[in-house]
Amino acid sequence: MRRMIDHPTRDVGFGVYLHWPFCAAKCPYCDFNSHVRHGRLDQARWRAAFAREIAHAAALAPGRTVTSIFLGGGTPSLMEPATVGALLDAVAGAWSVAPDIEVTLEANPTSVEAGRFRGYRAAGVNRVSLGVQALDDASLKRLGRLHSTAEAMRAVETAAAHFERYSFDLIYARPDQTPRAWATELREAIARAAEHLSLYQLTIEEGTPFHGLAAAGKLTVPDDDTARALYDVTQEVCAGEGLRAYEISNHARPGAESRHNLLYWRYGEYAGIGPGAHGRLVLPEGRTGTSTERNPEAWLARAEAEGHGIVETEALGPGDQADEFLMMGLRLREGIDPARYAALAGRPLDSGRVAGLVAAGLVARAPDGRLAATPKGAPVLNAVVAELAA
Repeated sequence: MRRMIDHPTRDVGFGVYLHWPFCAAKCPYCDFNSHVRHGRLDQARWRAAFAREIAHAAALAPGRTVTSIFLGGGTPSLMEPATVGALLDAVAGAWSVAPDIEVTLEANPTSVEAGRFRGYRAAGVNRVSLGVQALDDASLKRLGRLHSTAEAMRAVETAAAHFERYSFDLIYARPDQTPRAWATELREAIARAAEHLSLYQLTIEEGTPFHGLAAAGKLTVPDDDTARALYDVTQEVCAGEGLRAYEISNHARPGAESRHNLLYWRYGEYAGIGPGAHGRLVLPEGRTGTSTERNPEAWLARAEAEGHGIVETEALGPGDQADEFLMMGLRLREGIDPARYAALAGRPLDSGRVAGLVAAGLVARAPDGRLAATPKGAPVLNAVVAELAA
């Protein structure tokens, strides 16, 4: 059996990400590893393959206590509750599970998927994240969503009836969106969301239908100034309503933050299971990145034949880890501990570069020594990270 080793990222927790790659339809803005299959899936076969890869991950990283599980996709709410239960049972059989574990499932707010919520709760899910994306039907249609606003709000009510913790996503900087309209939509969302919202600015990703439409002049998104105004409205409205940003795109009431996503941003350890999943495991040879086969059927064949679908492992050197730690941690309002950076990188942050960023108002140093991006620095975070990592 592999031995456990000390590492600067081992104290954050241990998460398991389970990727269900299938969707009922592919949204035109989406570049995630998601696939449409029109035939009926043999979910029992998929359950068995996931269980094999979970067992393989546990052999690589034994003795952990799982603090969070996230079922993402794709559309995990296309899974039968029995499949969700089998996956969670496989995780519990492979590792110890924390008594207060957070188990999140992503769901689309169609009536069919919301109808499974009772079964997911019985299977062990205790938090759902709903892909609402917009609160007007014209935008939903343009975004390629299969639900209406009314259906989404019914799904939110159903989620509230079955789960103490729930969240939903919205996309802003949509075509023709104004700051005033977004502020109104956002206040309506906050009234429904209770404790947590994920708010993402629309980006045009290469290879998506939206990219082709934009290139042909058939899709126009807000210009940079309007997009910045929409971002500012997002921060102001959410803070005013008690849902301050704890991460650039995530807003929550105190104590309602997504623990699984905090594990990512705090640079913790996690296993990535399923087609196209990525993991970060602390192995005897050091912190290691894992990637699985993206194509669902090819992943399934590998998992059945070899016990896992991992196609790439990468030993992460001190520089890689330090860069990832900066990139992830500075997204958080709490920022980073420079001592952890030094432990990962084998050297401290450059004091001159830090001082320059502080003087420019892009980062701030807390009384306990932590460094965090300021409201001025958050919108230009990539440049801040590049300066610190240089």
